[in-house]
Amino acid sequence: MTEYGPRPVERSLPTEEARDLMTLVRELVEREIKPTAAEEEAAGRFPRETFTLLSESGLLSLPYSDEFGGGDQPYEVYLQVLEELAAARLTIGLGVSVHTLACHALAGYGTKEQRAEHLPAMLGGGLLGAYCLSEPSSGSDAAALTTRATREEGGTSRSSRAESGGIWTINGTKAWTTHGGVADFYTVLARTGGAGPRGITAFLVPGDIEGLSAAQPERKMGMKGSPTAQLHFDDVRVPDSRRLGDEGQGFAIALDALDSGRLGIAACAIGVAQAALDEALSYTTQRRQFGRPIADFQGLRFMLADMATQVEAGRALYLSAARLRDAGRPFTKEAAMAKLFCTDAAMRVTTDAVQLLGGYGYTQDFPAERYMREAKVLQIVEGTNQIQRVVIARHLAGPESR
Repeated sequence: MTEYGPRPVERSLPTEEARDLMTLVRELVEREIKPTAAEEEAAGRFPRETFTLLSESGLLSLPYSDEFGGGDQPYEVYLQVLEELAAARLTIGLGVSVHTLACHALAGYGTKEQRAEHLPAMLGGGLLGAYCLSEPSSGSDAAALTTRATREEGGTSRSSRAESGGIWTINGTKAWTTHGGVADFYTVLARTGGAGPRGITAFLVPGDIEGLSAAQPERKMGMKGSPTAQLHFDDVRVPDSRRLGDEGQGFAIALDALDSGRLGIAACAIGVAQAALDEALSYTTQRRQFGRPIADFQGLRFMLADMATQVEAGRALYLSAARLRDAGRPFTKEAAMAKLFCTDAAMRVTTDAVQLLGGYGYTQDFPAERYMREAKVLQIVEGTNQIQRVVIARHLAGPESR
């Protein structure tokens, strides 16, 4: 007899090593994350111990080179790991994505000496990172940021670190920082020159540095276990050896990081959508009305079919963009498309899951309402979906006339 209902996702994994990795991830999820996810989220507990376990298991370093302790996995594999983690608990899946984003500037633009000094601990030493770009008055218009880094007289030259003693003083406020106040390090974008994108520089700032403080976490409708907070920089002094890339290169570094980060958000969105679909399938194949399972009714069957189609289409889209990235080809447009489609799909699928569960879907006794609340934020973070449409349109039709 055929069994109906949820079943494990068939993964597109290119190597035996990747298949073994996915087995490890699924075992860890079933043992360490799923059993307490609902309770931990309801209580708003930050899962620091879980992130430490992920670091020890090599799951915070997957897309980075093994030269400095990375997992040396292609994005095609890394994103599917993210999807599994997010399906179990978005706080953890999104947290891994944010940590990966925070490591991007150092891994891609740091000097060999900087990478050797900092990356091993960031990738496998139990540290957790955060990314500081947005500000209270600059969200979608990120190039308008006002947090300023000022170099003391006698500091190093624009691109050389051969001289010693160069110090930058950072002042300003960052907003919407995931892991704000609990991260061990922050990749910070600050203004070092004039107005516009060319006046921005990236810095690697320790989480315990003097002058850095976090506000109370935002009170959010979802992801209550993941702290999101403003960060205040009050004469925070960092040596020039923690500047990443050249002066004025920071905005380009940020955009490069966001391309990859948007793929992470897309994978997390499909994870949440898959979890909602699984819950809807489980409920509708067991719930009986009028003498038969409600999954027998055509109206509900069509909803399930549409939900599954959106999940599969989103997964195919983010994997296609990941393969472009892995091949070293441009993928900015495709990353924006994946982020846009997958997060919109997650919102539709989770909303339909609540509807399929009826009154139970609106209660906290079932996870559908949590999935719906969590899906909403994915349409906002790392560039709203309106911004994704701007990015896509510029690649199709060129910049807007002004």
